[in-house]
Amino acid sequence: MHKDIEITLLPHQVEQTEVINQKLAEALKLPEIRIKGFQILKRSIDARSRKVIYRLQIKVYVDEEPIPNIHIINYQNVSEAKPVLIIGAGPAGLFAALQCIENGLKPIIIERGKDVKQRRRDLAAINKQGLINTESNYCYGEGGAGTYSDGKLYTRSNKRGDINKVLQVFVNHGAEPNIAIDARPHIGTNKLPHIITSIKDTMLNAGGEVMFDSRMTDIIIEFGKVKGIEINYQDKLYADNIILATGHSARDVYELLNSKNVLIEAKPFALGVRIEHPQEIIDAAQYHCDIRSEFLPPAYYSLVEQVGSRGVFSFCMCPGGIIAPCATGENEIVVNGWSPSKRNNPFANSGTVVQVTLNDVQGYDPLRMLNFQSEIEKLAFDAGGGNLVAPAQRMIDFVNNKLSIDLPKNSYLPGTKSTMLDNILPEFVTDSLKAALPLFGKKMKGYYTNEAILVGVESRTSSPVRIPRDKETYQHPQIKGLYPCAEGAGYAGGIVSAAIDGINCANAILSSQ
Repeated sequence: MHKDIEITLLPHQVEQTEVINQKLAEALKLPEIRIKGFQILKRSIDARSRKVIYRLQIKVYVDEEPIPNIHIINYQNVSEAKPVLIIGAGPAGLFAALQCIENGLKPIIIERGKDVKQRRRDLAAINKQGLINTESNYCYGEGGAGTYSDGKLYTRSNKRGDINKVLQVFVNHGAEPNIAIDARPHIGTNKLPHIITSIKDTMLNAGGEVMFDSRMTDIIIEFGKVKGIEINYQDKLYADNIILATGHSARDVYELLNSKNVLIEAKPFALGVRIEHPQEIIDAAQYHCDIRSEFLPPAYYSLVEQVGSRGVFSFCMCPGGIIAPCATGENEIVVNGWSPSKRNNPFANSGTVVQVTLNDVQGYDPLRMLNFQSEIEKLAFDAGGGNLVAPAQRMIDFVNNKLSIDLPKNSYLPGTKSTMLDNILPEFVTDSLKAALPLFGKKMKGYYTNEAILVGVESRTSSPVRIPRDKETYQHPQIKGLYPCAEGAGYAGGIVSAAIDGINCANAILSSQ
């Protein structure tokens, strides 16, 4: 027989099988010899009291040998099957492709950027020289923005699809098995490129195709139905079904749809800065200690505050990470964050953003929120002075309306420039941040400090445009065969939720056949 129970362990005990067996025997009031094995279902850190513990949910096998969990999918060859065009090679596009193969359809991924290996050179030019390749950067290329986003796999999308399936696909392609059990799993930016390439290889080996350096420049629509696409203003590909998984930064796609009178809608998003502390400050606050135990990972935090009618919240927190330049066009500054798998950099950063509503930007243009976002990014670029140098300010200086005399050491490689962030961000954003930051400091000891730096701007939290679709068929209400998908269409908010949405779109195509 087997039973599911929860036990608690001290951090140094988590990897000690003998201790776990002993705890299980005590919990079940059984001789230890009767426990033949166990499987950890979920593992989380509980730091609510001064003594930090791990909570483990475990399936215990009593008087019977454990049955190993094997999640291997044998992908059929679809080289001669009906094609599906997938625009974008991010998590949504890749998982849509794998699901197409399971469903007996041939995926053809169209990606404007380069493959992982070639993409690295363009990222080096961004970090070292402040030079942007508008088709190959932190957002465009194999794996999309997900390849350089830390690989956070935490999601609340339980009702949208099979989270465990997504995690197992990552494990089968090289991710650590622990991502399937950790409460806040992540892969690490250093490991993601190999995993993304492995997923692509699985697709290719099953007869799928991928085209890099191939930007969709037109969608061919006849009598309310898709017929194919134009690539790089010259070549054409034809198919009856297109999954639009272009991510939230492909502004030209929104502009293309708008120019063709395809219905799109302005959508609220969030805007603010990326805040970085020394990791030791966060560790001390969260683990109630002077020095973090070697058996504990760098600490994480999540903060939220309601300021009047606006929410202010931390977003995409990266323990032991770096702040990265994620602009996709010239003369703009966009910052994001990521961490390596060990999260062993000396800083912790998080987006800290304020809700921007449709009422904040007047008009009826479906692109008005996108244009507003773009204007802020251009102001940030001008304030930094070029070469992707980012405007920045110490935290308490910002709240006190004071220009920082100097800036603390930080992880943003192109460099930072002391600036009054009030001159870049709209007043309703800065006022909300100034009210929230001291309150965050009351919630988390040491947070409110001039050792923390605010780097602007964190503007690509989600898409400022929604591409509508039918809730049942996943198709655009005007265009048969067009499947708006994931973050770029306004329906997902991270790697796992995007992957699930890609799977759902592929399944919707099968249902429509």
